[in-house]
Amino acid sequence: MIQGYQFKNAVISGSNNIAKYKKQVNELNIFPVPDGDTGTNMSMTAGAAAEGVASLPEEIGVGEAAKKVSSTMLRNARGNSGVILSLLFRGLSKGLEGLAEAGAGDLVKALELGVEEAYKAVMKPTEGTMLTVARVAAERGREALEDGCEDPVQVWDAVCAGAGEALEETPELLPVLKRAGVVDAGGQGVCLIFEGMRSVFRDGVMIESGLSPEEKEQETAEFFRNVAAEFDSEINFTYCTEFIVGRDPEITKDPLDLRLFLETIGDCVVVVDDEEIIKTHVHTENPGNALQAALQYGQLLTVKIENMKEQHRKAAEENEAQKAAAAASPAPQAPLARQEPVEEMGFISVAAGEGLKGLFTDLGCAVVVSGGQTMNPSTEDLLQAVLATPAKKVFVLPNNKNILMAAEQVPPLATDREVVVLPTRTIPQGISAMLAFDPDCGPEENQKQMLEAASNVDTGLVTFAARDSEFGSQTIRQGDILGLKNGKLDYIEKDAVSACVRVARSLARKHAGTSFITLVYGEGITAQQAEEAKRLLAAKVSSDVEITLVDGGQPVYYFIISVE
Repeated sequence: MIQGYQFKNAVISGSNNIAKYKKQVNELNIFPVPDGDTGTNMSMTAGAAAEGVASLPEEIGVGEAAKKVSSTMLRNARGNSGVILSLLFRGLSKGLEGLAEAGAGDLVKALELGVEEAYKAVMKPTEGTMLTVARVAAERGREALEDGCEDPVQVWDAVCAGAGEALEETPELLPVLKRAGVVDAGGQGVCLIFEGMRSVFRDGVMIESGLSPEEKEQETAEFFRNVAAEFDSEINFTYCTEFIVGRDPEITKDPLDLRLFLETIGDCVVVVDDEEIIKTHVHTENPGNALQAALQYGQLLTVKIENMKEQHRKAAEENEAQKAAAAASPAPQAPLARQEPVEEMGFISVAAGEGLKGLFTDLGCAVVVSGGQTMNPSTEDLLQAVLATPAKKVFVLPNNKNILMAAEQVPPLATDREVVVLPTRTIPQGISAMLAFDPDCGPEENQKQMLEAASNVDTGLVTFAARDSEFGSQTIRQGDILGLKNGKLDYIEKDAVSACVRVARSLARKHAGTSFITLVYGEGITAQQAEEAKRLLAAKVSSDVEITLVDGGQPVYYFIISVE
């Protein structure tokens, strides 16, 4: 029989195993844009569960342990892969509910419920993904049970064997995997987690996450030295501030928020975290502000502050004046406070980049959650934003297909107000939906109008190839500029401006009645380049089309293009 403490340790072991290999899982993502975050999403989701159960007593029942895993995973699920993983464990929790210990039949039934939960949550389940891997794993467990196996450890061996078998078959079910010569990333993550759990069930051995603390310290120190060395040619801020925060397991704040804040008070920001520590480096005029922000995540273990200007002055052969930064430092952003639902309607959206955040705020969003491609907010992040919106009915605009599933878990968690998820999959869809809001109409009419507006928008994206790849008959080299139309790769260019013009013009041709084109330019694009893109595009489309530039400041995408 599987005891509660064994299940707890198995989850921790599974989390460690996916954390150990998350980079390799990320690299399995087949599309060459910089969105290879499946391993990271699954690792962060499983890692949150591991932290949640670490302090549970040894005598806890298996049902209570599974319940804790389920609730923690659900609230911290990131990306589609993280949400599906959380749903697998929610089904496991249902199957093990009320049990002090679990036998072979209990494990199989619970895993089957998890697979059922996951398949139900996906609108159009695709075989050849992590869903297939989990389903076949459950089927092999059922077969072992029906063949007379009563040992839960042997049944879990069959589960892991089935998962591995299904993983190897994923390229045969998804031709795009076969062309890329890889297996499904999410499926690989499921196998790693199940194998980590088996190590505890079978041998009582908890898989470690990888490096020893000393090796971690050496590796991160070297990493920080290498990164900091890139900025030695110019000193814009006075104090090189490095510190290690011992993470408080009760604090679920995302270290990404710390990095975003530090970028407002300095430069050369590096934040590296694991389950135990957050290692941070920043050049700033206000080290005190950086340390104060860090205290929101746990206790400071080490602090090192060096005056770089003084060091440079002493080391330099010439006594040149040092450059000083005069940028004002805004105060750290306070945690979102819960608001009573007194207004009729409210809105929250997800966006990355100060320009886009400001735009959604101006359009009426009470809260804009930081996130987007490669940085998916969790269900808990979205729930906190909903609760900070003082409305009886809160509309959530995910603005990214990989955030949609996490958003769909929020409505049942917000018990004192109604939550409606508008399935916006791109930033342009979210903007159009907000522009369609009419304060004189009721919630139902607004929901209809906003959905209709979002559906009438075509989205273009200009980004870069994160690695060499073969896509169809085209060879893509790392660094190539990629132009996408409604999520599909259409153009490979060497210049972001040219790619922007080609994508926007092609989308405009698609609709004879195009009236508006909006070019949202992000990191790496200057105002002059954006103006050049607008000028070139204006020469290629009808004079009746209104072209607008927006400085979005978003990462990953040089241009986000809206055509309506």
